[in-house]
Amino acid sequence: MVKKIKRIGVLTSGGDSPGMNAAIRAVVRTCAFYDVECVGIYRGYQGMIEGDFKEMGPRSVNNIINKGGTILKTARSKEFMTFEGREKAHSHLLEAQVDSLVIIGGDGSFTGAEVFNKEFGFPVIGIPGTIDNDIYGTTHTIGYDTALNTVIEVIDKIRDTASSHNRLFLVEVMGRDAGHIALNAGIGAGAEEILIPEENLGLERLLESLQRSKASGKSSSIVVIAEGDKIGKTVFELKDYVETNLPEYDVRVSVLGHMQRGGSPSCFDRVLASRLGMKAVESLIEGKTNFMVGLLNDKVALTPLELAIKGKTDIDLELLRVSDIMST
Repeated sequence: MVKKIKRIGVLTSGGDSPGMNAAIRAVVRTCAFYDVECVGIYRGYQGMIEGDFKEMGPRSVNNIINKGGTILKTARSKEFMTFEGREKAHSHLLEAQVDSLVIIGGDGSFTGAEVFNKEFGFPVIGIPGTIDNDIYGTTHTIGYDTALNTVIEVIDKIRDTASSHNRLFLVEVMGRDAGHIALNAGIGAGAEEILIPEENLGLERLLESLQRSKASGKSSSIVVIAEGDKIGKTVFELKDYVETNLPEYDVRVSVLGHMQRGGSPSCFDRVLASRLGMKAVESLIEGKTNFMVGLLNDKVALTPLELAIKGKTDIDLELLRVSDIMST
């Protein structure tokens, strides 16, 4: 017989992403709809260890669907990586009569949730919130679409300067292990070359591409680089290499950094967060645990947390072909 869920805790963990607030709102209001109490846990797992909890109701999440970041704050917790830390967190949850958890975050957050579930049999459901879109079991993570639009907007502005001064800009975007942002934003912004961790294109190919661009009459160029690309140790070393081998180029570097994580979430991310937040609560009520809710074939689906953590997301090779042809 399925144990009745009475009190759900919700937290955000790891790096923030646009749409996390929309997901919190969805969890809180779905709880209210099903007459289940909801508790907000501040500062992720660290707040769980310290018992930093607050009751949440439908009116406590007014006017947050449009806000970036997370009202529950987020933090990385080394203490939660120890059994003693997780035991302390479990004790605080029991004291607060919280009987299940919704974790909004990335693979590191899900790893903590999976371990916590195995050690204490505590029901958990994960919601993928990360701009990198590198979680298996969903075509889109919360925040990815907004980050893409942010990057596109910035590169469009950089393009104006590049064209005005006949310059080559190397634009570094987030993506330590995955090139989804670089590849899609690069195509959308009309970049001449895109460098991603999944495909080591090599320095010689980059030089050849830039030479072709120059020969075809292009007066400026944009190269979008994922931060995890293996072609150079840093984007600044890559700049030096290009300037040494192609002295005709006036090269500038722009590292977009954390601006990609901020800002008001796009409509897509708000709707996605609402769908996933609702499904997370309904899954717990139905007795499901140790799953991640995600979007597959435009339908909300469940993926075992272990698979979401260990599974590998693939780059769309067709997009690489699109990029090559469009940069002609």
